[in-house]
Amino acid sequence: MSEKILITGGAGFIASHLCEALLADGAEVTIIDDFNDYYDPAIKEANIAGFRDRIHVVKGDIRDESLIQSLFAKTRFDKVFHFAARAGVRPSIADPRLYVSTNVDGTLNLLEGCRNTGVKQFVFASSSSVYGVNPKTPFAESDLIQRTISPYAATKLASEQLCSTYSHLYGIRCICLRFFTVYGPRQRPDLAISKFTHRIMAGQPIDQYGDGSTARDYTFVEDIISGVMAAGRYTASDFEIINLGGSVANPLSQLISGIEEILGKKAVINYLPEQPGDVPVTFADVGKAQRLLDYKPLTTLKQGLRRYVEWVESECH
Repeated sequence: MSEKILITGGAGFIASHLCEALLADGAEVTIIDDFNDYYDPAIKEANIAGFRDRIHVVKGDIRDESLIQSLFAKTRFDKVFHFAARAGVRPSIADPRLYVSTNVDGTLNLLEGCRNTGVKQFVFASSSSVYGVNPKTPFAESDLIQRTISPYAATKLASEQLCSTYSHLYGIRCICLRFFTVYGPRQRPDLAISKFTHRIMAGQPIDQYGDGSTARDYTFVEDIISGVMAAGRYTASDFEIINLGGSVANPLSQLISGIEEILGKKAVINYLPEQPGDVPVTFADVGKAQRLLDYKPLTTLKQGLRRYVEWVESECH
């Protein structure tokens, strides 16, 4: 019998790719998404357009406790993949209450839904931002976390702790996946690779914060999905925090030159000061993911950028 799976934030960038992977696996998929205006809701509609007739779509907010209760009561889910969140470091500084109410209260509502209906597998999309200003690289799950530097990061860390608590108290297997700068087709328009690509293509200037030395572990979405699918199948322990990254830290200047090379156009760069809340580097130690999930990131930044640019060009025609 096919598994009944709930994906929160299912019309978003990463989660819409997960929908496709789970459908290909024969799962019966329900998504909940509020299609909010953080970016154009039409983008989310387009993300799921190719398979919308094969999934159950619930339009709603994970902060709505009664809606979540009724959703779990209506369908006995086997697994929950929790991707719904207010995203972005910089907007979280401007509106921390929105981030806490959505990311923390929303996560609690979902864990309560699992507790009340006997869901035994909960996969949570966390973030490398929880590591904050971590002088040790690459970042390992065992690193002591003392300095988160944005409300967004704090909400992800708090949600991980809720997962730990519910796993301990109620036997829900919770796998918290710390994603490192995911990119690829359907990428959110507010993310750097999307903004840089579109603006360089159009001959418009791009904003570069800092001197270009800040570095990110860019991870292609297909590699991330392979790890998420493995986390959904994982049964060896009841609670784990696992990094999913590309295991390479690429400087911002290198990212920009890579996009320039693929597009065959030079960027016009508007140099700006570093942004508050931005960490200087992210870099994943994926040894634990390799051991527990047989995770192997295969896509280099150059390969991934080329595939992303090809997707953008196909969307433009």
